[in-house]
Amino acid sequence: MRQTEELLRRIPHVDKLMKNEIIAESGVYRHEAADAVRDVLEKLRGSLIAGETDAVPDEDEIARAAVKMARSAACKGVRKVVNGTGVILHSNLGRACLSNAAAYAAREAAASYSTLEYDAQTGKRGSRTARCEDYLHDITGCEASLIVNNNAAAVLLILSSIANGGNVVVSRGELVEIGGGFRVPEIMAECGCELREVGTTNKTRLSDYSEAIDADTRALLKIHTSNFKIVGFTESVALAELAALGKSRGVPVIEDIGSGALIDVRRYGIYDEPFAAESLRSGADVVAFSGDKLLGGPQCGIVLGREPYVSTMKKNPLYRALRAGKMTIAALEATLRVYPDPRAAEREIPVLTMLSQTEETLLARADKLCEEILRRGGRTEVRRAGSVAGGGAVPVQKLDSYAISLLGEKSADEYDKELRTLDMPIIGHIEDGRFLLDVRTMFDEDFGYVAGAVAEATGAL
Repeated sequence: MRQTEELLRRIPHVDKLMKNEIIAESGVYRHEAADAVRDVLEKLRGSLIAGETDAVPDEDEIARAAVKMARSAACKGVRKVVNGTGVILHSNLGRACLSNAAAYAAREAAASYSTLEYDAQTGKRGSRTARCEDYLHDITGCEASLIVNNNAAAVLLILSSIANGGNVVVSRGELVEIGGGFRVPEIMAECGCELREVGTTNKTRLSDYSEAIDADTRALLKIHTSNFKIVGFTESVALAELAALGKSRGVPVIEDIGSGALIDVRRYGIYDEPFAAESLRSGADVVAFSGDKLLGGPQCGIVLGREPYVSTMKKNPLYRALRAGKMTIAALEATLRVYPDPRAAEREIPVLTMLSQTEETLLARADKLCEEILRRGGRTEVRRAGSVAGGGAVPVQKLDSYAISLLGEKSADEYDKELRTLDMPIIGHIEDGRFLLDVRTMFDEDFGYVAGAVAEATGAL
């Protein structure tokens, strides 16, 4: 007992440790270091009392432990990861990565004053989204557009502005639930709309819509079922047919296309994914989609459509509550700016770059990473893999790809835990008992870091 009491008295005070050179020069914020020091000392006291240790470390050792703990705690928030899952639009990993130009534009808008709502030519107040709207008009041919903070907000604004107090006709097979448990019927209720379901889960005909329209019908809503697929004995109504019906009955047609491609992504082998310009040409009065999916921009919701409807939305008090901030707008401008040049867009926008990579390119990149790991003494091999677009787009369609497979004495689960708990996590996936890192969703500039981590994990000295 006396020995324990003596050891407890030897534990240095917090104030003394805070003056330690290791902590002072660590770059850790003082309040974070102090919290970590207290936690380290509390654990040390507990170990001494429980008899789990019989010595008090020197001050430098305690300081190093506190700095490590403080840095670990600071890394629990949002930080960079290496995406080796093969899922291009991974919702848990932040969906679309911005282009360098878009990231720079967002940083400039965040770190300095900007012309957000100022027209430098006239010296008067300007529109925060005017440039984005110009780009969207040029790219899609839309009459008008607006930007809000995400696609759920876009749908909320559309229905609140156009359909409040009336009913909205929707196919039963399109009553989707999006991430976070938000369901179309619930959004309808929040917008003051009556949901009028038509058809069955697997079959909806044009006559179903026609028979449901009455004097209180405010809109026909078509929702792209982007995060699931019904196959087999099915039937649905094409947008052009629905638009013709809406026009004949004086009812606007709204389409939520979800992922929001601004170019025809069939060129990348992705089918059954609508793109905005085609929806407008097919007769939709209003089209809504996300900015951080196939478009490859920041998180936002984009609405395109006929001028009278978009103008009504802009006058809705909800629009101010839902509008996008300066960093989002700056990044979206930079993203949209490149779209008129498809080749430049494929080079600069990461989502399009990842989608457009050929099998030959992917194999060459996988070989390069594998060779670097082997050079560092690691154990790995190249294997075929299957990537997906992700983000709710084409859920059943795989894109041929290549991955590195970790070899060694550890299990796939052990490799998974070891790599995802690094300061900069490396996230992969397990398939057939193997831990794989798909190169389609990794950036070349991270290969050196990945090679070092994998080499160490697989037994390199």
